[in-house]
Amino acid sequence: MAWLPEDFAHPLRADLPTGQHLRPIRADDVGIDFPAVMGSRERLWAVYGEAWGWPPATMTVEQDRDDLARHEREIEAHESFNYALLPEDEGELLGCVYVDPPEKVGDVGAEVSWWVVDDLVGTDVQRALDAFVPRWLADQWPLPAPPRFVGRDLSWAEWIALPDRG
Repeated sequence: MAWLPEDFAHPLRADLPTGQHLRPIRADDVGIDFPAVMGSRERLWAVYGEAWGWPPATMTVEQDRDDLARHEREIEAHESFNYALLPEDEGELLGCVYVDPPEKVGDVGAEVSWWVVDDLVGTDVQRALDAFVPRWLADQWPLPAPPRFVGRDLSWAEWIALPDRG
C-alpha cells in the first residue's frame, strides 16, 4: 500500500476557525519550538516518551534544531509531516500535528497525533484543533485508507503493543 500518491502536494497552510494556522515546521522554528516543547515537557513526555523517547529532559537547543531539520527533510521527501500550530504572527509555537506513514499493522493510511502547549489544554484552541485535524485529513490528504489517531482511537500503550509492519 502506497503512503501517498507521487504527485501529492502537501498543504503549506491550513487555517483553524479560531485564528491559528498550521504550516510545515522548519529548522529555523527552533526559537519558538524549544520553549514550547520544554515548557510542556512533562505532559509531552507522558504522551510520547515511551513511544518516541521524546522530549528528553536534557534536550538542548542544538538537539532540537537538529530534530526540526530532520522533520523539514522528511516533509520535503514526503516521508512524514510535522505541522506547527501557530498564531497569525508566528511569534510562538502553540503545538504540533504529526502525520506519519503507518508503523504498526492495520488497514490505516497514516498514524496521526497532535498536541498543544500546556497553556492551551482545555481551551477553545485545543477543541478547534481536535475537530479540525480529522476533517483536514479527510478533505486534503489522499490517504489510501482512513488514518489512525494515536492517543485518541487507541491509547499509546495499545499502539506500542501492536506488531510493527513487516
